[in-house]
Amino acid sequence: MSLNFSKRVFTSIILLIILFIGLFTNKYIWLCLLISVSIISFIEFNNLINKTSNKVIHQSYIYKITSFLYLIFFVYVGYNLYISSITYVLFILLVCIFSDTGGYVIGKLIGGKKLTHISPNKTISGSVGSLIFSLFSIIILLFFNDLNNQPVNLIQLIFITLFFSLTCQLGDLFISFFKRQANVKDTGSILPGHGGLLDRIDGVIFVLPVAYLTEKIFT
Repeated sequence: MSLNFSKRVFTSIILLIILFIGLFTNKYIWLCLLISVSIISFIEFNNLINKTSNKVIHQSYIYKITSFLYLIFFVYVGYNLYISSITYVLFILLVCIFSDTGGYVIGKLIGGKKLTHISPNKTISGSVGSLIFSLFSIIILLFFNDLNNQPVNLIQLIFITLFFSLTCQLGDLFISFFKRQANVKDTGSILPGHGGLLDRIDGVIFVLPVAYLTEKIFT
């Protein structure tokens, strides 16, 4: 087992512990976690922008203002989804976790044709693996729904899960585009074995707002 892989696993465990403490303690801890994550993500994204937009100052300001407003919206959405249903938030997070895991594991094991030039490490097999692994989150959601005796439309849930997984992958590619423009591998170095925080939650930052808007539109 390589040292980097050991660091990656250890960091992932710590992140999961922090996540579940924030999720299952109370709404104020969850809000603090959302704000902290947003501040760090804003700083890391700004660092990328500073490396890509030095020659176009007004473009740099547009990116920074947009990201600031978007992350405020992200905090608002994350908090309101939590108030509405902790189980739903857990489901969304699990979709992102399984999606990232599936992409990493299947991409490493099978490899194959590259998905896009934006992120050379992404493969078609990894993308398919993300979609397949994301379906494992349904098993956990069904367990919680059995406990609460809530009916579930399985077909609809599968489509929603795959949609969230695809959104998660697009979020990853979005940040990868800026990393490629900045000619850096990671958004930062705060997480040993992973890089920056934004490297790990780029999918979540996109999926939570999409899930919120989807819920508002279709319910």
